[in-house]
Amino acid sequence: MEHYFLIKHLHMTAAALSITLFVIRAWWSVQESPRLNARWVKVLPHLIDTALLGLGATLMILLSVWPWQLPWLGAKLLALLAYIGVGTMAIKRGPTPKARAIAAVVAVAIFAYMLGAAIHHSPLSWLA
Repeated sequence: MEHYFLIKHLHMTAAALSITLFVIRAWWSVQESPRLNARWVKVLPHLIDTALLGLGATLMILLSVWPWQLPWLGAKLLALLAYIGVGTMAIKRGPTPKARAIAAVVAVAIFAYMLGAAIHHSPLSWLA
């Protein structure tokens, strides 16, 4: 528990970096920008997201909490799966710029839901 606050703040920082890079990459995808093909653009988000997931798992272990024990955590992890799926549509799998733009908006909404669930410790997210 000694490092809880450090890990929590690193997790929150990684989340902020993750959504920021996602929005930038989604914008470039909609604009069909060649910047999306830069090596750092392909690698850095995966490194940040791996750190984000690892830090989240570390927090669960430190606190001895599991998704089936806390409904908000289970909902957040299910939303994460949806975010990943929709996010891939926004960045590279969407067939048209319009489809990618719609997927990007949906992905950001899912991220906002996850943020609300984490802040309010409720699967109702911002409605709690």
